[in-house]
Amino acid sequence: MQQAQEWERPIRLERFEDLDVWRRAHALALEVYRLTGGFPSDEKFGLMSQMRRAAVSVPANIAEGFKKRGNKDKANFYNIAQGSLEELRYYFILAHDLGYISAPAAQTCAFDEIGRMLHSLIRVTLARRS
Repeated sequence: MQQAQEWERPIRLERFEDLDVWRRAHALALEVYRLTGGFPSDEKFGLMSQMRRAAVSVPANIAEGFKKRGNKDKANFYNIAQGSLEELRYYFILAHDLGYISAPAAQTCAFDEIGRMLHSLIRVTLARRS
């Protein structure tokens, strides 16, 4: 019997930090903190706070879902992350329209990529046996 090559073995994910989608979402949250640091001070408890809250919600819900035992529970948290991602996408549109960020800053964020990754994660999660 031939031994499987290392690249042929299934990848064992042991921590949420092992998920590519979590790493991308975390990078997005860091970018949101950087971008919102330049917002007007009167937005501290307004749009800045909302954007940061939504940005943190994406990787936080991925992390929370990762350790849930049931696949439906996992998928639910990943779906909440999707909702927060779309909420953040809107806040970027609003921040651009208010003149707080440039169009390139809004367009360079990986909304579509993270959204596709979350969609795939949910699909794979729900396809697994509990």
